[in-house]
Amino acid sequence: MPTYEYQCDSCGYEFEEFQSISDPPVTICPECKGRTKRVISGGAGLIFKGSGFYITDYRNSQYKKDASKDSSAIGKPSEKKSSSDSATSSKAANKD
Repeated sequence: MPTYEYQCDSCGYEFEEFQSISDPPVTICPECKGRTKRVISGGAGLIFKGSGFYITDYRNSQYKKDASKDSSAIGKPSEKKSSSDSATSSKAANKD
């Protein structure tokens, strides 16, 4: 349902009314009971929030290939030394 903007001819009061397209227009001002007219407005428009829709939606094929390589590398376990190996190597370094 759209939001319509109205303005009073008598007092100049402006207000919005959320109503169906098939509803009759508001003709009486809620402030002074004068006559109102519907004002043409620009509407809400299209609003994009966030860092940008194109960043994830319309990438080229090379970017998608590189991204899949990165995500597969994340799942692989890294080569870490066990805590006993690092303790042994630190003791050997202290002897020197």
